[in-house]
Amino acid sequence: MSISSPLSMAFSSCFCHFLISHKLQRNNAASFALGPVNSDLSRQEVKELGSKLSTGWSFLGGSRIVIRPNLTRNLLQRKSSMVSASWLESSQIATSVFPLGTLAVLPFYFFMIVAPKAALTQKMMESSIPYIVLGLLYVYLLYLSWTPDTMQLLFPNKYWLPELCGIAEMFSRVMTLASAWIHLLAVDLFAARQIYHDGLQNDIETRHSLSLCLLSCPIGLVSHFITKALFSRRDI
Repeated sequence: MSISSPLSMAFSSCFCHFLISHKLQRNNAASFALGPVNSDLSRQEVKELGSKLSTGWSFLGGSRIVIRPNLTRNLLQRKSSMVSASWLESSQIATSVFPLGTLAVLPFYFFMIVAPKAALTQKMMESSIPYIVLGLLYVYLLYLSWTPDTMQLLFPNKYWLPELCGIAEMFSRVMTLASAWIHLLAVDLFAARQIYHDGLQNDIETRHSLSLCLLSCPIGLVSHFITKALFSRRDI
């Protein structure tokens, strides 16, 4: 009894050792078939795919390699890519609208300055189509540039008065700046048309005022008022 017990215990120990070794060999063979996932390069590749790599070992199951997808990281990467694509699209629209809007108003200034009394010029300046087009384009850009914090940037205090820091932050956005440029083009062209018609009615030179109005509308208006006052004194 005393001899058989050690023999049976040794036999049981050897059998268990054989089973564990066989199990480990199977798991190692499976790991080798999957590739060298335990290397630093493989871990880096798994991380780039947005997954988590973990290893574990148990007495019955042996060693295991578990790859769990990182859903939070994947969602954040997807959202960031969508935001980047949206920003790129808005930037492209703003970049395209800026030169097109500028080129669209130049012919009107050209004809008002070069041939102010021509029939074609008068017919062009009587039309409201350019202002309607610029107005619709401005509304479209304003819609694209509108964000949830726009009103807060415009009116940050309880008195509903704009502040310079909020306006500067708002105009630092490309789409907002493009909409403001179209706004300036429409207002400047409208003021230039008023100067042009006033010059025709009162026989006043307006070429210099229209040129200044193209660069800066307020300066063009002041120039026209001064010119009109000088022509009025001359007639007296």
